[in-house]
Amino acid sequence: HQKKYDLVLMDVQMPEIDGLEATQIIRKDEQIPRQLPIIAMTANAMKGDREKCISAGMNDYVSKPFKLNEFYSVIEKWGTEIKKNETK
Repeated sequence: HQKKYDLVLMDVQMPEIDGLEATQIIRKDEQIPRQLPIIAMTANAMKGDREKCISAGMNDYVSKPFKLNEFYSVIEKWGTEIKKNETK
């Protein structure tokens, strides 16, 4: 039994396997829809981090600490994409 998720908030710095590698594993899994949005969440707001996350297969990037309105904006953006995909 597999659960269906609408969106993943991926911590980039996790023990054992980081968020970049976890995202690549998710993207290779043919049972997980390719359009599943994966949003990077990281405290490492270094130049180039966004690009690394996108290259790994993530859809967007939020650095911590974040402003609530910025976070809501990203969730709203991908929520709209989710709804578009559901109607196809």
